[in-house]
Amino acid sequence: MNVSYKCAFVLLHKLREAMAAELKGRTLGGDGKTVEVDGGYFGGYVKPANHVDNRRDRRLRRNQNGKRKVVVIVRERHGNSVPAVFKSEAHAAAFIKTRVAKGTTIQADEAGSWDALHDRFEVKRINHEEAYSLDGACTNWAEEFFSRMRRAEIGHHHHIAGQYLLRYAQEASWREDNRRQSNGDQVNRLAGLALNAKPSVDFSGYWQHHQVAAS
Repeated sequence: MNVSYKCAFVLLHKLREAMAAELKGRTLGGDGKTVEVDGGYFGGYVKPANHVDNRRDRRLRRNQNGKRKVVVIVRERHGNSVPAVFKSEAHAAAFIKTRVAKGTTIQADEAGSWDALHDRFEVKRINHEEAYSLDGACTNWAEEFFSRMRRAEIGHHHHIAGQYLLRYAQEASWREDNRRQSNGDQVNRLAGLALNAKPSVDFSGYWQHHQVAAS
């Protein structure tokens, strides 16, 4: 496109912001419907020390840099999805309750973070140490989202952590929800969203330091 990196960076994030307009206020599920919930951690990479004697177990909290965050995906079977970013899965329960309609059956793994959902929904749990799918319970639709998002991180973006993680998650959600549409229809749909968008929340005057992108 013969533009600078700065221009491309801001333009792409404004397109992601336009995609996110379709996700705003979205409620999933309803009577007789199933919604899957899962979390995937991104960012916070800590480079190992050169000498083996100086290396530490990077799985331990004391050896992490505090930048690692979790993307929580709420995805309706044969329907749409909505992502959010939290410090840990334990902080996601309130968000899920506001985005999933009453009467929905939620399917999740055995993580204790999802225990609080039982007081509002029928929840089916799957222990992934035993099986990926068992007695009608699975999180394969949610896992599919994370598979595509991680492939985008590795093959396209390379680094999607930090304050922009939510925007990348929203892009992955939009792409997943519209994956059955042709490329041309996706382009036209996104162009319409961009043309109808108001001034960018995160990037108006970003490079002029008029404001800092929201975290």
